[in-house]
Amino acid sequence: MKNVFDVLVERGYIKQTTHEDEIRELLGKESVTFYTGYDPTADSLHVGHFLQVMVMAHMQKAGHRPIFLIGGGTTMVGDPSGKTDMRKMLTREQIEYNGECFKKQVSNMLDFSEGKAIMVNNADWLMNLEYIPFLREIGKHFSVNRMLTAECYKARMEKGLSFLEFNYMIMQSYDFLQLHERYGCKLQLGGDDQWSNIISGVDLIRRIKGEPAYGMTFTLLTNSQGKKMGKTEAGAIWLDPKKTSPYDFYQYWRNVDDADVEKCLSLLTFLPMEEVRRLGALEGSEINKAKEILAFEVTKLVHGEEEAQKAQQAARALFGKGANMENIPFTEISKLEIGEGIDVLSLLTRINIVSSRGEGRRLIQQNGLSIENEKVKDINLIIKEEDFKDGKLLVRKGKKVYHQVRLV
Repeated sequence: MKNVFDVLVERGYIKQTTHEDEIRELLGKESVTFYTGYDPTADSLHVGHFLQVMVMAHMQKAGHRPIFLIGGGTTMVGDPSGKTDMRKMLTREQIEYNGECFKKQVSNMLDFSEGKAIMVNNADWLMNLEYIPFLREIGKHFSVNRMLTAECYKARMEKGLSFLEFNYMIMQSYDFLQLHERYGCKLQLGGDDQWSNIISGVDLIRRIKGEPAYGMTFTLLTNSQGKKMGKTEAGAIWLDPKKTSPYDFYQYWRNVDDADVEKCLSLLTFLPMEEVRRLGALEGSEINKAKEILAFEVTKLVHGEEEAQKAQQAARALFGKGANMENIPFTEISKLEIGEGIDVLSLLTRINIVSSRGEGRRLIQQNGLSIENEKVKDINLIIKEEDFKDGKLLVRKGKKVYHQVRLV
């Protein structure tokens, strides 16, 4: 079997490593326990997390053992990496709830049966630490001068870095030490914004235990212009189907730029690289076939094959291929609410296709709204019950965002 390190390099995942040759040799000769940490600051993982889970899945398929670490303790402090302001403080109850949501979502992508993967929460060892013993045992190994040169802190020095957040690097390093002692974990993975925290953990284990430990970061998911992917005008692309429907999730990948198709196929699917390159080389209208495959494969991994098929059928229907339109996003509105008629701006905000009446007004003025395939030009248009066909009304924002209103 091909060394998984070579697979990750070929597919474009790896950004930095602490000891490249040693890591490659280690992954080629034994089953390695490794970990990636996720702070549950929201009740759903997002697309950026999904890329990290893909790396874990590749590693697991190659015979290595993942530890999915829920940051129940570190979330109480907040990671300053990549942040211009201090994180909003969450209660312990909120953090625990979010962590449970993470567990459900990632269980679809990693195999936790028979100890093939482990899920732990760093609150188990962080929440009951005694301050003075922790400072004496762990704090003495950290140089403040060196910490202040880390990118995760440098960006915050002008606006102000709280002492609370300053502790984050030490806490994440301590996580790696605990996982090393409890489970024999030798390798920490993370996004490239975690590089400073990761190398501190590697250094801590080597100082305290005198044993080898390694770190590896992956590229952040960006488009051909270097901007982070996974966000739309409406917000982040979440893995939770209640926050981002499988249809909207599918449509996001169906509509990526031509230049990003090959990269996304490589990073977000398990298709062989020969097929990835073939699809990425398609040109003109043919590239749409590659986008369909990308959207289907990513949606299947996150939401299952049945939901992926429904989303594909709905998308094809909207582009005139005659499939079932029952699967596109919809909002139910009572006939009483429509009454003698509802103005178009109220309808748009009611179904959340725009965030405000002002946005709806601009959408119409820019010729960006269609109802039942007819452009809406009047911002004072009144929608009545008789405008619905079989109790349904199709609303389109721009070229690609569709929503159905259903009377009940």
